[in-house]
Amino acid sequence: MSDACVIAVGAVSALGVGPSAYHAGDVGERARVVLARDEELARGGLTRPFAARVTAELPGFEDHAASLLACALGQIVRGLDEARPAWRGERLGIAVGTSSGGMLGATRFFAAREAWARGEPARGDEHEALARRATYFAPFDEAFAAAGLAEEHVHKRAHLVAACAASTLAIGLGLRWLDRGACDLVIAGGYDALSGFVATGFEALRATTASRPRPFRVGRDGMSLGEGAGLVALVREENTRGAAVFVRVAGFGASTDAVHITAPDRTGDGLARAGERAIADSGLAPAAIGLVSAHATATPFNDAMEARAIGRIFEGSSAPSTLGGSAPASGAAPPNPPVVHPFKAQIGHTLGAAGVLESLAAADALRRGIAPAAAGDGELDPDAAVSLLERAEARPLGAALKLSAAFGGANAALVLTNTPSGRAPRRARPVYLQAHAGVTSVDLVELAALTGVARDRLARLDPLCRLGMRAVAELARVVGREALVGAGIVVGHALATLDTNDRFDARRRARGPGSVDPRLFPATSPNAVAGECAIVYQLRGPSFAVSAGLGGGAEALSAGAELVAMGDADRVVVLAVDDAGPAARDLLSFVSASERPFAEGAVALLLGVSAENALASIDPDICADHHAGPVGHLALQAKVLEFVTKWRPACGG
Repeated sequence: MSDACVIAVGAVSALGVGPSAYHAGDVGERARVVLARDEELARGGLTRPFAARVTAELPGFEDHAASLLACALGQIVRGLDEARPAWRGERLGIAVGTSSGGMLGATRFFAAREAWARGEPARGDEHEALARRATYFAPFDEAFAAAGLAEEHVHKRAHLVAACAASTLAIGLGLRWLDRGACDLVIAGGYDALSGFVATGFEALRATTASRPRPFRVGRDGMSLGEGAGLVALVREENTRGAAVFVRVAGFGASTDAVHITAPDRTGDGLARAGERAIADSGLAPAAIGLVSAHATATPFNDAMEARAIGRIFEGSSAPSTLGGSAPASGAAPPNPPVVHPFKAQIGHTLGAAGVLESLAAADALRRGIAPAAAGDGELDPDAAVSLLERAEARPLGAALKLSAAFGGANAALVLTNTPSGRAPRRARPVYLQAHAGVTSVDLVELAALTGVARDRLARLDPLCRLGMRAVAELARVVGREALVGAGIVVGHALATLDTNDRFDARRRARGPGSVDPRLFPATSPNAVAGECAIVYQLRGPSFAVSAGLGGGAEALSAGAELVAMGDADRVVVLAVDDAGPAARDLLSFVSASERPFAEGAVALLLGVSAENALASIDPDICADHHAGPVGHLALQAKVLEFVTKWRPACGG
């Protein structure tokens, strides 16, 4: 059997620390909601300042996001020290996701740069200190280094900057590492802190509620943000060494809508494909699923889309109370549809932590045999009909399906079980580099001709998205556009959207939240490049972005190769891109990294399973060097040259 068994858990949310952070409620109770008017957001000028902020005492890091992550990590470390004392000597993998990462530090850096430009002097080592905390990966680095788990002590490491699906994808990536035998133990999950930057962006998109979220109800008007962190320690079934198993991760699936950068595919096709793939990976029948942990943002279009996806996944299935129940004949109406749990309506949308905290709530429900109550009042929307409970009920649930969606059209799903699923082990396949292409600049007339996208729409994209799209267009010229259709895409970042974020935040700093450009906010997500390329080239496989350091371009190659090796996609586009703007160049200068090669440009690769005409064989266990050598896309370019050079003599080329 090859389930990934959770043997330690760490979590913090506005509900509390530890098990209280993801408590699924008690029989007969309504859902506990901890959302409230947030005075800090109100003072910042937001008109819908409702959120769920963590009030528990946290480790004393300067960056609040690092404190949240360290809180969860401390629990994991204590749990592993007790259950598996020699765990630090094992091949450890770390896969952690976030949406905004070091955004709190970034906004302080942006404001300080503005002040320095006016001639205000920096205090002491202020340049370096603020710059080091301004990256997406800063809280990740700081929290794990403080726990003695810095990069040099870890066998595999990925930091997914994949918006609201980040931690679901991170757990899925960790499952694949265990499937392949690349790690003995994986710590996976996600984190995010509340920030005025992110709250402003969602309010500008009119995605936040004026009261409280009402998922799947008539008149729902949006979400409220939350914050938190969650981590799980995963090992294979045969490697638990007697440790108690909290829950099993039995399946993973991912897909991309390839329809719109922020709005969901209203048919629910993309999310349904992710859910169907996760269930197929688990080996269970849909009828075995008694609980769906929904993405449930309580926005009009998302909930309707998700209801359609859930309907498709479970069409013709009943949901009995034990694993292994049989489904009725195809096309029959499900007499007992799975209970749907919209946990965001209780603890807020915790962004990069949402997938893992919601998975833990589902696991708590499975363990205690409780079908959770759904927060929110009002009549169920006929266009978003799912099975919601007013009060929690005692009910054996069998297994649970976690669904997540994100900016860029990314979707991810997990299957969770209490007992072994009987899932067949996955076997790795060889991975080959089929083609590569690079660009150093963008001409909009040429890009419009290559992509078929109107020039005025291309002009509205941020520089990072234009560069990434131009590199994929060049790749399409090499392999043929049809060769990309249906592929996945993994984007590697060094400093990601730092300069785009600075431009978005400049108007907020100058004139308040009401002045920001809502069209620019989606581009502040590092996942945006993947989403824009997916739309143009119909890349409908798994998609996400990674950034664990300045060598993030090479990090993407490892993640993309993992997806191909383990059968999540037959083809994956790997893309690394840098706009090399002034904020990025200042940051590198302040942290004494300006001597490392860094430039505007992008590199795109196509990975696949065919050895015919391949340029190189790709090892998923390659390591990115974040501390030396080229930065960003130049790191990927160097890694490609290394693989191609090694491959040619071996093939007689």
